[in-house]
Amino acid sequence: MDDILRFALLGLGLGALYALTAHGIVLVYRGSGVLNFAHGAIGMAGAYVQWELAVNHGVPYWPAVACGVLGSTVLGVLTHLLVIRPLRRASSLARLVGTLAVFIVLTAVAVKRYGDSVQLVPAKLPSGLVEIAGATVSEDRIWLLGIAVVVTAALHTLYKRTLFGLGTTAVAENQGAAASLGWSADLIAAANWGLGSALAGLTGILIVPVIGLSVTGLTTLLLSALAAALVGRFSSFPVTLAGGLVIGVVQSELTRYGSDVTGLAASVPFLVIALMLVARGRALPLRGTFLERLPALGTGRVRPVPLTLAVVTGLLLIGLSSPLWADAITNTLVLSLIILSIIVVTGYAGQVSLAAYALAGTGAFIAGHAAADWGWPFELALLAGVLGTVPIGLLFALPAVRTRGVNLAIITLGLGTTLETMVFQNTDLSTTPGSDGIAVGKQTLFGIDISGVDHPQRYAAVVLVMFVAATLVVANVRRSRTGRRLIAVRANERAAAALGIDVRAAKLYAFGLSAAIAALAGVLTGFRSTSVVFADFASFESITALGLAVIGGVGFLVGPLFAATFAAGTVGARFGDLVLPGLSEWMPLIGGIILVLTLVGNQDGIGRELGNQAAVAERRLRSKRGPKHADAAQDAAAAAAGTAEGTAEGDESAAPDVRPAAPSQASHRAPGLPLRVRDLTVRYGGVVAVDGLSFDIEPGRVVGLIGPNGAGKTSAIDAVTGFTRAASGSVRLGDQDVTRLPVHRRAGSGLSRSFQSLELFEDMSVLDNLYAACDRPGPWAYLKDLVRPGGRPLPAHVLVAIREFGLEAALDRPVGDLSYGERRLLAIARAVATSPSVLLLDEPAAGLSDDESRELAHLVRRLAEDWGMGVLLVEHDVDMVMSVCDEVVVLDFGRRICVGRPEEVRGDPAVRAAYLGDLSPEEAVEVTP
Repeated sequence: MDDILRFALLGLGLGALYALTAHGIVLVYRGSGVLNFAHGAIGMAGAYVQWELAVNHGVPYWPAVACGVLGSTVLGVLTHLLVIRPLRRASSLARLVGTLAVFIVLTAVAVKRYGDSVQLVPAKLPSGLVEIAGATVSEDRIWLLGIAVVVTAALHTLYKRTLFGLGTTAVAENQGAAASLGWSADLIAAANWGLGSALAGLTGILIVPVIGLSVTGLTTLLLSALAAALVGRFSSFPVTLAGGLVIGVVQSELTRYGSDVTGLAASVPFLVIALMLVARGRALPLRGTFLERLPALGTGRVRPVPLTLAVVTGLLLIGLSSPLWADAITNTLVLSLIILSIIVVTGYAGQVSLAAYALAGTGAFIAGHAAADWGWPFELALLAGVLGTVPIGLLFALPAVRTRGVNLAIITLGLGTTLETMVFQNTDLSTTPGSDGIAVGKQTLFGIDISGVDHPQRYAAVVLVMFVAATLVVANVRRSRTGRRLIAVRANERAAAALGIDVRAAKLYAFGLSAAIAALAGVLTGFRSTSVVFADFASFESITALGLAVIGGVGFLVGPLFAATFAAGTVGARFGDLVLPGLSEWMPLIGGIILVLTLVGNQDGIGRELGNQAAVAERRLRSKRGPKHADAAQDAAAAAAGTAEGTAEGDESAAPDVRPAAPSQASHRAPGLPLRVRDLTVRYGGVVAVDGLSFDIEPGRVVGLIGPNGAGKTSAIDAVTGFTRAASGSVRLGDQDVTRLPVHRRAGSGLSRSFQSLELFEDMSVLDNLYAACDRPGPWAYLKDLVRPGGRPLPAHVLVAIREFGLEAALDRPVGDLSYGERRLLAIARAVATSPSVLLLDEPAAGLSDDESRELAHLVRRLAEDWGMGVLLVEHDVDMVMSVCDEVVVLDFGRRICVGRPEEVRGDPAVRAAYLGDLSPEEAVEVTP
């Protein structure tokens, strides 16, 4: 019992330091809305400043502490001013990577200056022994707990009782409103960055006597601090303190009683993170987390002649290279594969994962045991490593079902670190007796000796071929129906689900494919020597890999090769040493600086610039060929319009034939399934948004749903289409009860909708928006699209919709180039492209002119009469509703107060009261619908 109490008291001291670090993260987040992944590195820098002054320059301890804290403060303010502030209008992904860039720069400087060995630092706090309830514990742990409690109380008072705290809260809630009251969001953010970073420096200085002074030890403190901050919801200092203390105590107890399980205590922060995110996550699809500006995407087009020349040139260079250069080429290519895996999951699917190296290590682990334990040849071991990692990648994807963006980055980094500590660092699992890793021997491929030790050129050639093959697979996915679905999910999960896209399946697919590519890189890394050594797969290296992916262009397939050259041990480093001997040692720092410059100057990376140059060169070549060749190219494109290849995404010359089709050629009548809604109720906490609503929509009829603002109209549509879990009642489409079906399955059954805020796929063309709606790939498409991009001509009903909505001339235009009226029409046309039985339109005429509204009303009427659809029209333009609808349902405070034909609704007293309030009879006559 005494041991339990003693270790609990020891854990309170450690947990107090976790809480102090977490407070700094909370301060930065509250002040600027940025989750600072460089927080641990900033604290590490402060600890090294203090240690440098005290040990090497003889500065007394407390003045050195003040300098260390001041150094961290300055670093925090500079990070805000030089990195985050210029990115304030950039995507959340860019701001997140901005903090990762600072992490890379600071750790590179520290490793270059101090190495990564652990320095023992004596404690300066009182270190005598004290007895508490019969348990003896070091006095410094009590001091640490006291410091954490005092700092927590001070911060709680500062942010609850002072003008600065109120200003921070105001800026966090609404920057525009806060600015109108005289608060400078920039000044508030800078102050919080400085204060939060000061806490990071103080914590780093206080914790080094406990864990030792090292770059890795202090930077990985980030996970424990993030876990505590998550417990406090990034807002409450007392709850954050409690979270930090609990984590510290649990870790301490597991260190004592769970010592037989390697890495178990170190995994506690991840377990807390997983519990918090999964428990608080949302199961329903949400809008993207970096909607401000998504990273640009390449087309995925493959030009066979340049590709063949590049591969042949690469093989010749490898054949002529020395062993050192061959090793550099191998390093470049395997790192390019890891970056390629990031392009799939982050560039295409929009999921910010920091698990690339953990998955690469998993592939090496599985393949290594297949070769060492079962004697499998290289070919089978490679296949086992790649395929065996896919289920692990799907496991990493499970949190993506309930969370995304920064939260997903946290949990994937935590999961990867847990895998590293419990598996890769477990010598019982990751080493062969007498070896420094898993002994796999020298490799052969189909009987040919390709040993990276004896024949590094051959091994580099094999790696090059596999990199090209993986890149072609990803290019196929980019141009395929599957790729279109991934990009739709990246752009807007709500809209994707409303079109029948299974958001969960898309995310799982992206993680699975990304895991397979990362595993390929891991196997090729591990098997280049005679032993698979897991020091090559440190989880935090995934941060560097994501940064390099951004430098290369996270959406471009040409980016990985160029980005990888900025890492140590690659071709770029070798060239650097030729120009300036010793330059390769500075490559991590150079890469970090280039990442910062890339984020500030060109967030789309090198790949975007190369793509632009290629497009210019291609246009010049076409112009030199003359009009005859241009016409021939256009004719070929037109001929291909009805084929899968001709409609491949990214082929700008490929467009569908949208000439008007005669009724006998293109029947666009939808299957007639009625919609029955009974006793629909939506509750948000204590508020009843929809109260017992019932209505029917028959095929070929338009039903209007009107009511004052806040009447519950959009809530009703959300409930019918599955976008709220706060609903009860019954929804039937024909004979099928769809009440419990998820959003995408309701859409697939024939329920389609538009959104009041449009929610188009902004980074896709008009044509691709329509394709995303009408594509219905079978279950094998996910595999077939890896080899050959699937495609088909646009269905007849979509071609008719393009003509009806006047979109023929806009098919190749990006959505962002459309006028507001065109965007409104595209939103409806996209919903129509799903071939629904019932179409639910949420304020489709909002913002349109009178002429545009009349034209839209005509189109809505035709959807019912000519297409056989049932239409639910929610609209504030009452004249439009009355002129179009066969029946009108009126809501007020969530309750149905009237239903009937338009002329019956016009004269209903309850409707007049709901719309007109206390107006006089004379005034009411003038404005009655």
